[in-house]
Amino acid sequence: MQRALIVIDVQNEYETGGLKIEYPPFAQTLARVGEAMDAAHAAGIPVVVVQHSMAAGAPVFAAGSHGWQLHETVARHPHDHHVEKHQASALAGTDLGSWLRQRGIDTLTVVGYMTQNCDDSTVKQAAHEGFAVEFLSDASGALALANRAGHATAEEIHRVTMVVMQSNFAAVLTTGEWIATLASGAAPERDNILASHRRAHGAA
Repeated sequence: MQRALIVIDVQNEYETGGLKIEYPPFAQTLARVGEAMDAAHAAGIPVVVVQHSMAAGAPVFAAGSHGWQLHETVARHPHDHHVEKHQASALAGTDLGSWLRQRGIDTLTVVGYMTQNCDDSTVKQAAHEGFAVEFLSDASGALALANRAGHATAEEIHRVTMVVMQSNFAAVLTTGEWIATLASGAAPERDNILASHRRAHGAA
């Protein structure tokens, strides 16, 4: 197993801008992102920092704005590659996939924001492209949404996304669990839709 830690969009927009992370609390998840970066560096795991950019004058992530800038927690950590993206998935329209494959990386550990958007789309595209994926549930976060399809709290969105990811697309762990796997070499537990469905109905 050759891992890379993918740190997605840990930018000021999510702390002080128009898209404030609500659940889990931003300060808590930010601390876990820092811990994951420290652990990856100590273990010799490449760290990729991803930054979302939009055109100058955009309401969020406007290139060059304070909200667009990387949060200082991430900016002060060393990293091996920087990716600027313009779509939700860090693999869409970027050099990330080729950079990973050139280095023989087959497993992506994803942290950052937002759970249901850039994280989710990156996880699913990575899975479809043949990477094994790990997602750190306490180093990511969501915000509430309401539109013509309905309303969902940040907690609902984050919780349900974790269950769906674990059922098919990624091994979902806490940061502490992930760091323990780095030390032990144990493979994280994975699941599938059929077993998850049976379990939901009380079947083994």
